[in-house]
Amino acid sequence: PREVAPELLGKVLVHGGLSARIVEVEAYCGSEDPGSHAFRGMTRRNATMFGPAGGLYVYFTYGMHWCANAVCGEEGEGVAVLLRAAEPLTGIEDMRARRVKAKRDRDLLSGPARLCQAFGLDGTYDGADLPTVDRGVTIVDDGTPPPAPVVTTRIGLTAGADRPWRWCVPGHPHLSKPA
Repeated sequence: PREVAPELLGKVLVHGGLSARIVEVEAYCGSEDPGSHAFRGMTRRNATMFGPAGGLYVYFTYGMHWCANAVCGEEGEGVAVLLRAAEPLTGIEDMRARRVKAKRDRDLLSGPARLCQAFGLDGTYDGADLPTVDRGVTIVDDGTPPPAPVVTTRIGLTAGADRPWRWCVPGHPHLSKPA
């Protein structure tokens, strides 16, 4: 995930007529990472993280939000990259309809829960295979050169908060939190 995370910056998340350029991600490194859902092993909730690379791990958090991760390790490893924020490209009206509380377009996808809400991603997408566009969701390379990322510690963690495993496009207005 520490190799894949910065490579996802600048790629495009696509789902059902919506698209957005990924501008912020975080790596979650399984059994070596106390901040990871996979730290203590496989459970029913995190089983997708232990599946093949290219899976979409979607989980419910705080009793109200969905978050999405791209699984990127060997099968059984339990590693993934959290999609933290993106810049809307197409389908912005649909995103606004799903995120009625967003006052500005820069707030539509500026956080992992906001991103999932705007894209309509919920638990029914857990386990979707991104490379085959399973359930209509994928991540593509549109030829845009990758940005030179800034690396910081992850956001909102207690355990593993000191790990510099957050990558983002410096100064981008759609980040969940400035770098």
